[in-house]
Amino acid sequence: MRNDPERPFLLERLPAGFLDASPRELHRLLPGPTLIELPGRREPPLFVSLLLHGNEDVGLRAVQALLGAHRPGRLPRALVLFVGNVAAASAGVRRLPGQPDYNRIWPGGGPGITPVHRMAAWIVERMAARGVFASVDLHNNTGRNPHYACVNRLEPAHLNLALLFSRTVVHFTRPRGVQSMAFAPLCPAVTVECGRVGDGAGVRRAARFLEACLHLAEVPSRPPRPEEIDLYHTVARLRVREGARIAFGTGPDAAVDLVLVPDLDRLNFSELPPGTVLGWARDPDVLQVEDADGVRARRPCLEVAADGALTVRCAVVPAMLTRDLRVIRQDCLGYLMARLPLPAPEGG
Repeated sequence: MRNDPERPFLLERLPAGFLDASPRELHRLLPGPTLIELPGRREPPLFVSLLLHGNEDVGLRAVQALLGAHRPGRLPRALVLFVGNVAAASAGVRRLPGQPDYNRIWPGGGPGITPVHRMAAWIVERMAARGVFASVDLHNNTGRNPHYACVNRLEPAHLNLALLFSRTVVHFTRPRGVQSMAFAPLCPAVTVECGRVGDGAGVRRAARFLEACLHLAEVPSRPPRPEEIDLYHTVARLRVREGARIAFGTGPDAAVDLVLVPDLDRLNFSELPPGTVLGWARDPDVLQVEDADGVRARRPCLEVAADGALTVRCAVVPAMLTRDLRVIRQDCLGYLMARLPLPAPEGG
């Protein structure tokens, strides 16, 4: 293994104890971000990233279940695992203070200003050289959400890979710097959202999905039919102003800047009619609504009324709304989506 901050540690077999380790124990086996390259009967490899967020254990649990069911060296296809933020996993947090978000460090997200950014670029180059077959990024989320897949391209292969996991698929182009977006030019690439930490059904579903990916001879290129998919696209990202005081409650509170309704995350993947109240704000700028280009929306889907009520002003479908204050401050409150028709087949 190399001790270079611009390279992951590189292994050609699983370290002893990997299949039984918890996320908090991995640092005893892996000294940092690690690339594990396992042989299989077919090439090129399936690339799988896990623990990009240290408190999201579904990737590790699913990979442990997958590999525990196969004899060493007998995988149907070569498999490359990137075990990401081992240090944050040891502390049970998304990322440590001073660390970048490991799902914002990938090529396309801006200049590679840290060794971790350059490490991610090196991984992508290495996988490009191997002609990577497909890419899967495994995540939990903090709010109540169904199991769903995300894609950055609407090409049939990307959609069909997503449909192996769920018929609920979200297309997004922001934020930049995410793993799936970096791999999308190389191969079919998806992010799969497997419910909250501790969701055993999400772990089992992710393990079955990885098993199916390993057995594919190719990713189908037939365009999916409209009845096979529930397709959405992200139209806005909700960010709370830095330093704002946040609480949950049933009405305005003069002691805080933003009060959110207690059951906020129950609204995820529900079609909200105009007038739906999400909370109460002391001033209109406490919640910043970014459009699909990552800039403040000129006509946002949310508005603050004269009485401070934060209401939906157009029909939208929220996703990843969370009650986790750490996630709200480190990343965002959630996203707003709209249904998206399938693109017309080429030549159609």
